[in-house]
Parts: sequence; C-alpha cells; structure tokens
Amino acid sequence: MKHILVTIPVEDRHKDYLENIGQGCQFQYTSPLAATQEQLEQAEIMIGNVSPEKLKNAKRLEWLQLNSAGADNYCKDGVLKEGVLLTNATGAYGLAISEYMVGMSFLLQNKLYQYYENQRNHQWKDEGNVTSVYGSVTLVVGLGDIGGEYAKRMKALGSYTIGVRRTKSQKPEYLDELYTMEKLDSLIPRADFVALSLPNTPATYHLMDERRLRLMKRTGFLINVGRGSAIDTEALCKVLKEGHLGGCGVDVTDPEPLPEDHPLWDMPRMVITPHISGQFHLQETFERIVKIAGRNLEKFLAGQKNDMENLVDFKTGYRRR
Repeated sequence: MKHILVTIPVEDRHKDYLENIGQGCQFQYTSPLAATQEQLEQAEIMIGNVSPEKLKNAKRLEWLQLNSAGADNYCKDGVLKEGVLLTNATGAYGLAISEYMVGMSFLLQNKLYQYYENQRNHQWKDEGNVTSVYGSVTLVVGLGDIGGEYAKRMKALGSYTIGVRRTKSQKPEYLDELYTMEKLDSLIPRADFVALSLPNTPATYHLMDERRLRLMKRTGFLINVGRGSAIDTEALCKVLKEGHLGGCGVDVTDPEPLPEDHPLWDMPRMVITPHISGQFHLQETFERIVKIAGRNLEKFLAGQKNDMENLVDFKTGYRRR
C-alpha cells in the first residue's frame, strides 16, 4: 500500500478516477500550502507542486508528479533525494498557452494594447499601419507541446513556420523548416515573430541577449511563455527604448514577480501578464493534468516506471520521453 498525497484541487470525480487506479493505496488530499510535515513525511507519491523547500521533509518520497510543465525548481541539487522519479505535466498546457500566444501575436501586431490605452484616455486616434500573420515568418524556439501547438496554429493562419529545438528529429508537418540551436543566429533575422517556450537551464539563460535582440527585425515581435530568464531584461528595455522591435509580449519575467518599480512595466510596445497563460484557468488544462497523473500512477504501481510519461532529466530540466 502506497501513501499518496494529492495537492492539486481535485473534485470528487477526479478522486474517484485516481482511487480506482490506486486501489489499496491510502490517499490524502490537501493544498501545497496546507500540506503538513506529517503528510509530507508519510508520502511515497505526490501529485502536485509542493514547494521545493518543503520537500526536505519528504523522506519516503519515491515519485513526484508535477502539475506544471516546468520542472527546473525541482532539478536543483538537494531538492529531491537521489532515486526519486520526477515527472512533469507536458501535454496539458499546449492548448491554453498556444491560444494565449496566438492572441498575443494578434494583440501586438494590430496594436490593440495601444487602442485599449487610447480608450482609457478617451482618445479617438488612429495608430497607423499594421501587419498580418498571413505571409509572415514565425520562429518557434522550443518545440515541446506548447511551442508545437503554437506553430500549428500560426501555420494554419498562413504563417511560414520555422522550428528550433535542442536535438535533431524528423520535421513535423506543421513546420516548414526545422533546425537545432546552432542555427539560431541565422534564423532570427528572418522572423516576424520569435516565440520562446523554454525551461530555465544554463543553456537557455539570456538566450535572447542584446546581440540577439538586435538581430531581430526592427518590426519583429517577441513572445515569451517559458521562463523569464530566457531574455536579458535589461537589454530588452534598452532596445525597446531605442525603437527596436514592433512589440514584445511576455507571460514570464526575470525577476518574477516583476517588482512594482521595475522599468519593464513602462517600456513602449510592451505587454506583460503575470504568468497566467497556463495554470488552471482553462478547465481542460486541469483535466489533462489529472489524466497524465492517472496514467503515470497506473504505470508506477505496475512497476513500469520506465514507461511513465514525461520523466524529467535532472541534468537538462527537459523530459526524457
């Protein structure tokens, strides 16, 4: 009998689903903040993002199923004891976040943020020319579930899609071109949209530094939904002030949360949302997370640990499979 601690906000039907899979297991339900030391010490399986600081009390933990796609905070030395399995929720967020990214693309391209500001100021003002997704070039850096779903939607809207990923693989139908990171510098100047959906790793830190930001078209649009550290925030402020980039939209920042007095808030052509594109705002996202957890629970209890979905590589922060 395994002790399973569930910290995501499940309903009775979700509990029935999980408990049917884990028959004979002892389930406890709480929230990440309310989880007690006793619950953490007893848990052999956890479903949900318990604070990494609290996991030092999880001495019996064998497997942690995250409700997030990002796993970087749990890959740091000392957070999980050696041998603990870590799985993320890749596959749950592609729908919600890719639609957010498409919405952000239209918002930036059509200057809707400026018209909203004009409305607040009671100004009837034409903000000039815009461009179209149709006939544009979209560069997607990071081709997991989220980046791939965004590329599919942009291609369906008539954009020429280019993908960049860490390792070589067969090009999917929704991409017109596919490359590895070594080609990034030659691809950035071609793009009207540069979209980042990357984890926080040493390899992705300040990937978009000042040099690469200046490689973008002056009319280009930058979108980031992965981790804020992928963009050098100081450099971004600098190029926006100088009139470089048609606009930038981010759901993640560095630092995060963004301090009230940070200059990024007041940059021209800048749209910021507080890391809300994923989470559980879309119910379908939550349903997918529960299904991933259930399928993994079934495999774990059957001893098929190598067949579990979204096993995370602690060295890279990416999923192994």
